[in-house]
Amino acid sequence: MKKTVLLSFIFLLSYFFGIPATFANEPVGLTIKLTSGYIQGKSEKSGIKSFKGIPFAAPPIGNLRWKAPQPVAAWEGVKSCQAFGPSAIQAPPAPFYMWSEEFLIPKEPISEDCLYLNVWTDAQKTIDKKPVMVWIHGGGFSSGGGSVPIYDGEKLAAQGVVYVSINYRVGIFGFFAHPELSKESPLHASGNYGLLDQIEALKWVKQHIAQFGGDPNNVTIAGQSAGSMAVVSLVASPLAKGLFHKAIAESGAGLLPRNPLVSKQALVGLTESEEQGKKAMETIGLQTLDQMRAMPAEELRKKVSSRSGVIVDGYFMPESIERIFNEKKQNKVPLLTGWNEDEGLVMGPYKKAEAFKADIEKQYGNYASELLKFYPANNDSIAVNSQNRLSRDVIFGAPNFILANLHSDQGHPVYVYRFSRVVPAYGEYKKFKAFHTGEVPYALNTLHLVNRPWEKEDLALANTMSSYWVNFAKLGNPNAKGLPTWPAFNSSSLEIIKLDKQVDNVKIPDATSLNYFYHHLYLN
Repeated sequence: MKKTVLLSFIFLLSYFFGIPATFANEPVGLTIKLTSGYIQGKSEKSGIKSFKGIPFAAPPIGNLRWKAPQPVAAWEGVKSCQAFGPSAIQAPPAPFYMWSEEFLIPKEPISEDCLYLNVWTDAQKTIDKKPVMVWIHGGGFSSGGGSVPIYDGEKLAAQGVVYVSINYRVGIFGFFAHPELSKESPLHASGNYGLLDQIEALKWVKQHIAQFGGDPNNVTIAGQSAGSMAVVSLVASPLAKGLFHKAIAESGAGLLPRNPLVSKQALVGLTESEEQGKKAMETIGLQTLDQMRAMPAEELRKKVSSRSGVIVDGYFMPESIERIFNEKKQNKVPLLTGWNEDEGLVMGPYKKAEAFKADIEKQYGNYASELLKFYPANNDSIAVNSQNRLSRDVIFGAPNFILANLHSDQGHPVYVYRFSRVVPAYGEYKKFKAFHTGEVPYALNTLHLVNRPWEKEDLALANTMSSYWVNFAKLGNPNAKGLPTWPAFNSSSLEIIKLDKQVDNVKIPDATSLNYFYHHLYLN
């Protein structure tokens, strides 16, 4: 009798709240029942089950372009989820700078119909309740996708997590604001569509991940570069409360608002973003949103160049990230964060020593003389090194250092790394060393998918790093027996883990210059 009542109660929950009825002894097979219908994945050679191209929201096309994500329409029969769904509309992928094809989306499919996610699991039963990791891709909020080869989840799933990679809208489709869009929206905001997609994906995870053997109450969000910026934004956003429980932010934070060198990356408000949207419409000679929504996606991408990034819209982001953290309003979760030794992004030609000094004096005013002590320009060679280091620190190092200090000083567990391994390479890629994104295939244990002359030390480092990441997803602490001790970070000891051929816990090597950014360009 009691069992019948319990089953009836579970059925009612499922019926009224759209929650799949999951029983403790259900096997996790290749066919999964979601609220929208059945899906079928496949078994990889390793035995890991993968489900690719699962729709988590309605296609954001037609009248749904520039609207918050809408529910998926139910389907009949069993949907095959054995291949990646389309990546978001963006420029066709082509290797450039330090990024070979393994760091880019597949050449096809690419479509405005892009709201798909992917799941890898080795769970046998729904009762397994494995920790969940949700990977948010980078790409400057203008490119990227969950199907990038280095984001593959098979190896991490084999190490004990249910791994999820997601797509979200990028470029003008993900971050276009306009007064008319704000007016028509019940949210009274516009522009953060890509971030609302991420919220929707996390809601899908909370509702469905138990069907894959994952624990909806133990979810870690993780990302790199723009994905890291998205992670920090989700930590700050009240809309994400309860949707995740730990955060991994690799090389990106957005917490240096007074830095003139990265002013283009600083968060902007809704009014400014709406004005940028109006100008973009004027540039292509269109007058109405209907006309904008009628324009073919690829034509729109080519014609309109607009800023892509987080907007302080009063809804997803009610205030600036720094104010939210300063006022202790962020989501209180353990944090793992860090950056790479050589990830300065100096895209153009290097400046000569005198020109570099003149730029610093112009941009930083009263702070210039002190900064030049940390980033000297005694001659052209020294100036080149300083430009690389300064670029690294203002874009990644200082913002993530500030993030670590703010969060740990409020009593939340924080673990900081510095990735210093010179990534082995062929030909033109040899010059990039411990470059931006270089740590990702180590952390996700996907070196086997990258064409590089790996050494045994790289394989060992990948095993160590991925173990740290998985341990953190499990318990909020990267440490475990057999691994070098990773000390918790605080602003007094400034201890971090150095990830190189040899893994060591050390005091952060450039604490003086980073503290200068924190105390003089952030707190003042």
